[in-house]
Amino acid sequence: MLSNAALWLSSRLPQQCLACHAWARGGPLCAACRAQFAPVAQHRCTGCGLPLPDGVAGQRCGQCLRQPPPWQACHVWVDYGYPWADILTRWKLHPQPALARPIAQWLRASPALAAAVAQADALVPVPLSAQRLRQRGFNQAAQLARLLAPQKCWLTALQRPRETASQRGLTRAARLRNLRRAFTVSAPALVQGRHILLVDDVLTTGATLRGASQALLHAGAATVSVLAVARTPSA
Repeated sequence: MLSNAALWLSSRLPQQCLACHAWARGGPLCAACRAQFAPVAQHRCTGCGLPLPDGVAGQRCGQCLRQPPPWQACHVWVDYGYPWADILTRWKLHPQPALARPIAQWLRASPALAAAVAQADALVPVPLSAQRLRQRGFNQAAQLARLLAPQKCWLTALQRPRETASQRGLTRAARLRNLRRAFTVSAPALVQGRHILLVDDVLTTGATLRGASQALLHAGAATVSVLAVARTPSA
């Protein structure tokens, strides 16, 4: 994994914009592409993070009203689409851990996300299993949580003691079965009565965040909210 100094240096060296491929400083997107693809302010469901249709006055979609998720609120920065999907894939799967810093900077610039971070007692990243962490070399959710709020980031509060099958390509029901009892809380006394912000990179079906939220709530957390960089479209 790159050191903090290497991450700092890589963010300041000229590099090709991942959208237009022009050489520029300041991160993975040049200034013109950042302006062109800047997230559009959307009225999103506070349950699943999907955009709500124009004219809907409530805060939750019909599905989340019928089957509320275990978390109090869902905070999402962008839809999982171009160019953000490519950037997140490069960050996590290629892997390019230096991308964590500009992503965190973009999230901190969002007033709604900044408020969610400020209001939380602690930020808890969704953990990887030991096997997956060895394979990848870093946990992207832990990187993000540390950069968003280093003073209240609890990297080891939530554990994933066993390896589960990859969630990629699974249906929502299969994802829920796959993650049953996959998470444990390392020190329940630390989370009891706390308002936790659970951090991950992408929200797809919500199965991973659901399992992690339930583990924190069962350990005594007062509330759990979730923050994800991107939300995939509904099926």
